[in-house]
Amino acid sequence: MSAGPVISMKRTAALVIVFLLLAGFAGGLAYFQFAVKPNMIKGFIAGAPRPVPAVAVADAKTETWQARIAAIGTFRAVQGIDVAPQVGGVMRSIHFDSGQDVTKGQLLVQIDDSVEQADLKSNLATLRNAELALDRQQQLVTGGSTASANVDTALAARDSAAAAADRTRALIAQKALAAPFAGRLGLRKIDAGQYVQPGTSIVTLQQLDPIEVDFPVPEQELSRVAVGQPIEIVVDAFANRSFSGKVTSIDARVSIESRTILLRAQVANPKRDLRPGMFANVAVLVGEAKDVVTIPRTGVSYSLYGDTIYVVKPAPQDLAAAQASPVPGGQPLIVERRVVKTGDTRGDRVAISDGVKTGERVVTEGQLKLQPNARVRIDDTAGLKAPHELPRQ
Repeated sequence: MSAGPVISMKRTAALVIVFLLLAGFAGGLAYFQFAVKPNMIKGFIAGAPRPVPAVAVADAKTETWQARIAAIGTFRAVQGIDVAPQVGGVMRSIHFDSGQDVTKGQLLVQIDDSVEQADLKSNLATLRNAELALDRQQQLVTGGSTASANVDTALAARDSAAAAADRTRALIAQKALAAPFAGRLGLRKIDAGQYVQPGTSIVTLQQLDPIEVDFPVPEQELSRVAVGQPIEIVVDAFANRSFSGKVTSIDARVSIESRTILLRAQVANPKRDLRPGMFANVAVLVGEAKDVVTIPRTGVSYSLYGDTIYVVKPAPQDLAAAQASPVPGGQPLIVERRVVKTGDTRGDRVAISDGVKTGERVVTEGQLKLQPNARVRIDDTAGLKAPHELPRQ
């Protein structure tokens, strides 16, 4: 046999051996990756101790609350106007400052009335002459020296002259603008020497004490509201204060667009802190005060399928004995998930009408890492700090 075929057979055998070695190595690697390695990982996970999640808790409390109807309103003045002249003219003098408190009848501005004053003098002179003519005609008719028609003509002339004088006095009075009621002035909008047209706004005048607030409530609450009911108001400008008032009137119709009815209440405002146009968070107090169970609002998980909470309680004896590593610091604890029925809210607390009892500990932080009957440990330093100013509702 020649050397060529022998060399070719040796090369083929070598290639077969290399292929078999590579196939065996690939099969062993695949077996380790998909069979041995997953079992090793499961063993490591099963053998490693599971960390116990830390949660913040708070006690459910019994508090005395009164039912409320929450609404958003706007303040308005009991009396509020734009001071404007009925007649035009040049502004001769201004007798007020912006933001000044004024009394009823106090002079605010004087429009130049020199022409009207001159007309008044002329009208008064005409009136005196008409009165003298009337006296003469009355004396003559008494002596039978003139006809009664002349007396009637003189009387009509006297009355016409008196009416002209009264009209001029009215024009003079219209050019002296006075405050129609006591209140606080706004910003001055005109200057001395400026010509103003009839109806030009000179300054606003608002009666601030008391002050009114208008707010809508849903039509289904109509049976729960009445004139005289107390209200409480909080405004953004004075977040730490609460203002009290009473409902004074209820609108005669329900809005077709929003299906709400407008209520008006009056609030004492002796310091003039509240201003017309301010935003108001209104709560109408209805019914009698009653005891309710409350928890922090952060303890409730809201969803379309129901509101739930986690209640911390001691682990059952069989579960506690089966723990591979006890919870440091005492008896093991677990959480129980409950569906609750929520009610009114006050600040950072919410009323729970069903699902929790007074004294039970509710998880307020850390719910996302929990499951029903999961072990937990309480961390008193993990609670959320309440913000200085809570959001309005």
